Amino acid sequence: MIHTAFVPRFLAPMLLALSGLSVAVSACSGDDDDDDGAGARGGSAGRGGKGGAGGVGGKAGSAGNAGTAGKGGTGNATGGTSGVAGAAGTGAGEGGAAGDSTSGAGGAGDGGVGQGSAGEGGNDAGDAGAGGTDGEVGVFRPERRDYSPARLAELDVAAGFAVNAFATGLGNTRMLAVHGDNVYVTRTEEGDVLRLTDADDDGDADSNTPVAENLDNVHGIAIQGDVVYLATINQVMRADIATDGSFANLTTIIADLPDGGQHFRRTLDVGPDGALYISIGSTCDACAEPNPEHATMLRASLDGSTRAVFSSGLRNTIGFDWHPVTDELWGMDHGSDMRGNDIPPDELNRLTQGANYGWPYCFGERQIDPIIQDPVGMTKAQFCATTAPAVLGVQAHSAPIGFTFYSGTAFPTAYQDDAFVALHGSWNRTEAVGYSVARLRFEDGVPAAFENFVSGFLIEDGRAYFGRPAGIVTGPDGSLLFSDDINGVIYRVAVAP
Repeated sequence: MIHTAFVPRFLAPMLLALSGLSVAVSACSGDDDDDDGAGARGGSAGRGGKGGAGGVGGKAGSAGNAGTAGKGGTGNATGGTSGVAGAAGTGAGEGGAAGDSTSGAGGAGDGGVGQGSAGEGGNDAGDAGAGGTDGEVGVFRPERRDYSPARLAELDVAAGFAVNAFATGLGNTRMLAVHGDNVYVTRTEEGDVLRLTDADDDGDADSNTPVAENLDNVHGIAIQGDVVYLATINQVMRADIATDGSFANLTTIIADLPDGGQHFRRTLDVGPDGALYISIGSTCDACAEPNPEHATMLRASLDGSTRAVFSSGLRNTIGFDWHPVTDELWGMDHGSDMRGNDIPPDELNRLTQGANYGWPYCFGERQIDPIIQDPVGMTKAQFCATTAPAVLGVQAHSAPIGFTFYSGTAFPTAYQDDAFVALHGSWNRTEAVGYSVARLRFEDGVPAAFENFVSGFLIEDGRAYFGRPAGIVTGPDGSLLFSDDINGVIYRVAVAP
């Protein structure tokens, strides 16, 4: 088994982002797609107001230095807007007031030393925050740009492949599944599931039709035979897939999954053992969870009548899948936030029954978390000695979402039994990373390295983006499909003609 040699913290600035590197060894921190700062279901916040200064992400400096550009604070999906750099002050800066979720007031200013009052926001609700500083901890949200065919043409894809838009304008497209010629995608914000078809096989979806609606925060989707399973925050449902691709007899089989908190998007899949696996994220960034089902992988019967914790110490393992040859379960877990640009890593773990993977007390190769207090009755070092180390890591705050082993035959032989990971992209880092799709190369059933597969969603020198990959699946024709949950695009990668 290959294990990552996680690099000491003082070497972390020397690491390159995954967007420009084939990664086999990483000392990086994990960023979470779904908490975006300090609160549950927080969306992009606005740039800091006029006086936003000091605090998170800024280096300490002498009194009276001018504040750097304020960075976005906490807001919801429609929150915060733009402001200007912090004014000069006379001491350690104080952050601006938190941005109002809908009015467009400026987000909490972060930036450098200096002092001032909270600034008023502009009118571009939902824009990303301004750039981060060179501090140990930073917040930097690149600005959103619209999808366009011209930007599609600028994407970088691995040699021998081509990328096109399978569908556009779909909204908050998240997790994907395939049944026959039908492609299904969950839309968490819209609360529904769409069915897409490509009747003429030209790589461009001809239609999209809702097959399940009024499902609050629906996210996870898995298909076993002619049965589909869906997950919301507290529920798992099953339905029959009719011959026309529609869903029939939608029934709730589990109604008491733990509450959501900071990580409320559930994912699920059916394993080779015929059991249902359900990922339950943590309620917080880093804390001792009172509910033993939080921060775990659950294993349940297909009728939902029984369930138990399969693996624990998993902050938010949204993406997971079984190796097609070994049947080993692999998953990508998100590391805690606000610990610096390069710790802790987003981890690749081999998930086994009864294993604990360390969160919130340790990460990587059992490295001790520098912030959280000791668990009850023992030290962090004692606890971490009992946990399972990560196998590989990816660059800080990359935010892995979808994870799938390639199951088609259209790709070259070298890609068979490899996995692909959708990296949603960072906010809790002073330079943006992720916003890409990575290939996870396996050798004889053992993960060897992460490699770029599709990149280029970060534009304008990393200060803006036009896509954040989320779900990923092998398409009906053997192509690779992945969703963008910001501009509502489903991309298709196929062997180049």
